[in-house]
Amino acid sequence: MSNADPGRARPVFQWLAQLFALMGKESKQIIRDPSSYLVAAILPMIFLLLFGYGITLDAGVMDIVILDESNSQSGLQLQENFAHSPNFRVHQARSRSEAGRMMRDSVISGFIVIPYNFEALLVGGQGKAAVAPIQVIVSGGEPNTANFIRGYSQGVIANWQQTRTPGGTIQKQPVDVAPRYWFNPAAKSRWYLVPGSITIVMTLIGTMLTALVIAREYERGTMESLFATPVTRMQILLGKLIPYYFLGMFSMTICALAGVFLFEVPLRGSVFALFVLSSTFLMPALGQGLLISILTKQQLLAAQTGLITGFLPAVILSGFIFDINSMPDALQYLTLAIPARHFNTALQTVFLAGDIWPVFLPRMAFMLGLGAAFLVITYRKLVKRLDV
Repeated sequence: MSNADPGRARPVFQWLAQLFALMGKESKQIIRDPSSYLVAAILPMIFLLLFGYGITLDAGVMDIVILDESNSQSGLQLQENFAHSPNFRVHQARSRSEAGRMMRDSVISGFIVIPYNFEALLVGGQGKAAVAPIQVIVSGGEPNTANFIRGYSQGVIANWQQTRTPGGTIQKQPVDVAPRYWFNPAAKSRWYLVPGSITIVMTLIGTMLTALVIAREYERGTMESLFATPVTRMQILLGKLIPYYFLGMFSMTICALAGVFLFEVPLRGSVFALFVLSSTFLMPALGQGLLISILTKQQLLAAQTGLITGFLPAVILSGFIFDINSMPDALQYLTLAIPARHFNTALQTVFLAGDIWPVFLPRMAFMLGLGAAFLVITYRKLVKRLDV
């Protein structure tokens, strides 16, 4: 004969029934709100198209001019090396002033000057190599392109130096350096921008949408009706969070499928790891959004606060575009409190490297800690009391 007391089980079922009723109410509001479809389905694709096609950090082919003032055999060989480089498109100019005008008119991004005494300086009187300066003049208006031109020019010049003899003739180099890029063999910026855009999309859904949830209830006057019901604070929070959790996972699935099949970004890790990491990130994202909603109680103010404290830090301080290691030390420590930083690192790892749990677990611990802090504060701030 069973010793189970049906009277004890009844409150549990009643508690769950109330929770499901709140979740159903919130789900109906999401379905009836056109902005939910916009944020859940349309905005993710816009972000993916923007970051996948519209934004690139790759060098591409750069337009330059080679000015050979030496008219020497070595200068001609160096020109040919630049002309055969896949990174440069060489234009013609007769003088430095003409090259300068072309750079001011944005026809070229820089020019290389081989000085008139290049051959004489290249080889000294005793056959010893001397210093032969080569000017690399670039436009400082585009620092990223300028750094690319400087770096690739140094590579072309270094390759040319390795394949020549002091007499200016070409020799076969016994050592062949074969560079290899791990995790991103083609060095495509799209391969890490697309996973990063998933971080931005889930921040948008987790923080921005949930920041409006309770604020909307206060503005419509329905929060008082909710407080009058026999539901607990925990039920209210879970009833608000769980529907947006599924909405966030739905958007993540759309973004992941588009990233793999549309942008051809490899998913070297498992789908299980991807869903575990995404679920972990939604905990602090949703908690932060609900906390903002409870504190502000106004949709406009909640949206502005969510933008400043959630969306912008996810773009600027997550390592999505800007390298965290290049930031000041104080700012690097500050990024540890940004959930998007940990999620972005974990996402890039699961897409490009695979299931590396020693990398995932510390990031997950940070996200769970931040999420627990947000939810505890939110729970304490949500008081079932009418303001009179």
